[in-house]
Amino acid sequence: MKISVRNLEPTKAKLTITVDKDEFDPYLEQARKDIAEQITVPGFRKGHVPGKLVDQRVGFGAVAGEAVNKTIPDMYSKALDEKNIRPMAQPEIEVVEMPESASDDTKLKFTATVERRPEFELPNLEGLTIAVDKAEVSDDDVNNRLETLRQRFATLVGVDRPAQKGDFANIDLTAQIGDETVDSQEGVSYELGSGTMLDGLDEALDGLSAGEETTFESTLEGGEHEGEKAQVKVKVNSVKAEELPELNDDFAQEASEFDTLDELKAEIRKNIEADAEGRQASLARDAFIETLEAGLDLPLPKGVRKQNIDQQLKTAGLDGDDADPERKKQVEEEVDKMLRDQMVLDALAEKLNVQVSQADVYNFLGSIAQQYGMDPNMFIQALMRNGQIGSAVEEVARSKGMLEGMRAVSFTVDGEPLDLTNFLGSDEDDAQAQAEEDESVAAAAAAAAVADNLSTDAE
Repeated sequence: MKISVRNLEPTKAKLTITVDKDEFDPYLEQARKDIAEQITVPGFRKGHVPGKLVDQRVGFGAVAGEAVNKTIPDMYSKALDEKNIRPMAQPEIEVVEMPESASDDTKLKFTATVERRPEFELPNLEGLTIAVDKAEVSDDDVNNRLETLRQRFATLVGVDRPAQKGDFANIDLTAQIGDETVDSQEGVSYELGSGTMLDGLDEALDGLSAGEETTFESTLEGGEHEGEKAQVKVKVNSVKAEELPELNDDFAQEASEFDTLDELKAEIRKNIEADAEGRQASLARDAFIETLEAGLDLPLPKGVRKQNIDQQLKTAGLDGDDADPERKKQVEEEVDKMLRDQMVLDALAEKLNVQVSQADVYNFLGSIAQQYGMDPNMFIQALMRNGQIGSAVEEVARSKGMLEGMRAVSFTVDGEPLDLTNFLGSDEDDAQAQAEEDESVAAAAAAAAVADNLSTDAE
């Protein structure tokens, strides 16, 4: 196989790949065998039709086309490895030449244009010390947590005044389209300002007292007339306001197992400090990635960048052309950071020779499935159908590489060593986990193995 590479941009390359005849012939033979299983030729059993007869029966072009479809992915993958090109998107493939007959000596030649990760050098991790901002715990943090607890024990008390934001109103609703009443509800409890019902309801209720009513226009959000405009009449039956308990020892006894408010506050501070350890680990992670990226001028692949920006805007319900400039700028900055982080962590995983096992992939996808309340097997099979297993494997590799990299450096807070063992684990933990895993393979092989196992289990 002959490979030539032309760099079109720092993040885009065009590979021209010429496949030798002795490399292409096995694919031709396999294509003939596959086709022989599908055709019927008098005098021969299926799957036992000679190759020459297959060529005559379906035409050499069909055989060669089948072979090319299998050859190109394999040769493209080998070319990437040989030239150390790390793709960030699917390639654009163009077949330039291919044999037209079994006796034609023309070699298969194709081009692959692909957006790639740029070349860059990561800093040496050995002996590196990274300063991290301290995750502070303030009295305001304690008071805010205490106020949240206080609100859980609030009671609703009737008030003789107009409703305002934060009040709870008991209301009757009637929706009409023309002269027809299409929906009605009575005795509904609604918190003003929550925005959990019809558009315009908060504005209509603001300032109404018990016994008063008004009409406003809104779009129905359910039922047979979903999406249609309607005139909605709302009547206020009662208005209640939250009454918060007084912060004292009695409240502490009612809301917790503690006898005094001071004891409750101490427990809240203890819990917040535990949370602060997690925030400290997050700050260390961010500082670690920033250190890796410091001084690197990382060009971003234009096509991948645009695709991600468009997808983010679409997910947010925004049109790329008409999106608010500030919101679009925010999305662009988020995508730029995401791509930079991904490229750096991918390079780190390669530098550290991170291996991804079956258990790694399954546990990662299983945890995501659990978050969404899905069956792990069904979730993973859905990813397989959409060709997204590879992306999951990449995420696992990035995570493992980041943990291994963070364990290789030192962190300090205010000049004092920062111990992150509770969050990063240790190399011994990884070694033990690896010993318990029967096989540990490279990312692509692990993904394929997981997919095969899950498919078999499903059957």
